[in-house]
Amino acid sequence: MAGIYIHVPFCKKACHYCNFHFSTQIQHIDDYVQALLREIALQKNYLSDKVETLYFGGGTPSLLNESQLEKIFTSIASNFPLADHIECTLEANPDDINLSKTRAWKNIGINRLSIGIQSFQKEALSWMNRAHNTQQSHLAIENAKLAGINNISTDLIYGTPLLTDEALMSDIEILNEYDIPHISCYALTVEEKTALYSLIQKQKIENVNSEKQARHFEIVVEQLNELGYEHYEVSNFAKPGLRSHHNSNYWKGVPYLGLGPSAHSYNKDSRQWNIANNHLYIQSILQDKIPFEIEHLDRATQYNEFMMIRLRLLEGFSMEEIKDQFGDVYVQHTLQVLASLLLQDKIENTPLGYAIPKKARFLSDGIASDFFIV
Repeated sequence: MAGIYIHVPFCKKACHYCNFHFSTQIQHIDDYVQALLREIALQKNYLSDKVETLYFGGGTPSLLNESQLEKIFTSIASNFPLADHIECTLEANPDDINLSKTRAWKNIGINRLSIGIQSFQKEALSWMNRAHNTQQSHLAIENAKLAGINNISTDLIYGTPLLTDEALMSDIEILNEYDIPHISCYALTVEEKTALYSLIQKQKIENVNSEKQARHFEIVVEQLNELGYEHYEVSNFAKPGLRSHHNSNYWKGVPYLGLGPSAHSYNKDSRQWNIANNHLYIQSILQDKIPFEIEHLDRATQYNEFMMIRLRLLEGFSMEEIKDQFGDVYVQHTLQVLASLLLQDKIENTPLGYAIPKKARFLSDGIASDFFIV
């Protein structure tokens, strides 16, 4: 199995917190699509297995029109072997979604939407500089369902200064009333080189509060668990059987190809990433050159990445996996670290092996780093 990720690097408006690669120069979308089609052909031999997931991320993939999406689908199908049943996800902003679009998306092959709700609270949306409003969020979900796309994921951002505990619980309850099968919840992080970072440094807006974020995380976990959602990854919750297959494959170390500016690819032995510059990407691809950098992964790096992603998952890892993939030396190293973490209640035994307990999952990245070999 394998996956393909397509990065669509355009947005109508810059959210204050975003540090992903994007441009608001949407008049260049058609040039980007032409280059992307060429890159698809150039990369047709990167994956050796059938493609079972296709994910349009961004940026704002919902800015692509029906014709552009159809061309991309046709090119993917012409250049890669596809599984019989593909999970095909499109990230979409609420203000881009209407009934006509969602019906067109379904006809093209989109069978899963990831909708960037972020919050149903007017004040929180304004603080984040989101382009949509609360009414558009409701209409986006309703139109997706009317079009027959019921496999919906929504994003929520918690821990922002203007989001109260009660407002967060209200956001979750609204999604539950819509019977949303998958919810991704993220603590807002302040990244350098973002508008948010600059505004906070200039003391024009309030900074985030780590204690509030930890409390919000506990609210999210408790409320979604009570509503029947499975907390299968640190930031992701799903109704039984409705996990994101594409992202789950990332966390399981399944190979994937990234297409478009700034997109990453992984084939177990190496990781590579395209240049994060739309103009240079387009110019290079038109010369049949893929502008990327590559990192060959040594054994220690592969182990470190394995521990980082597996300890974000509900199932964690097993010692059998460590032995099969890395050998006895890594088994001994893992056991030594485990001895200390088990005493600190940062790791617990599970039927499958070892995982981070619920009360410590907000600290999962730090706990995983204890295993790292440097």
